[in-house]
Amino acid sequence: MPDMPVPVLKGTLDVLVLKALSWQPMHGFGIACWLEQHSGGVLGIEDSALYQALQRLEARGLLDAQWQLSENNRRARYYRLTPAGRASLRAQTTSWLRYAGAVMQILQTSPRAS
Repeated sequence: MPDMPVPVLKGTLDVLVLKALSWQPMHGFGIACWLEQHSGGVLGIEDSALYQALQRLEARGLLDAQWQLSENNRRARYYRLTPAGRASLRAQTTSWLRYAGAVMQILQTSPRAS
């Protein structure tokens, strides 16, 4: 039986969306697929959380959005990083990698034998 997706921890979705969009402009469904593919299917991202993150990032000036036709000829809102979004991604990536390294170090520590 395959493992269930792991929910995205609070506060991580924004940086994951910024990372996805650093590759190319995408619509919401494309972002969700990119995140699923690049997490090996481990992360479970709810549609409502993704679209709230997109609105939040756009309101903060980290994303721009335009209506375009998707691959299947439907209108979709395509998002792209702004220069402020790229700067935010760099800063958040540095912070997250430092944090994740510290957590990994703690979790991989073995108790000493008495």
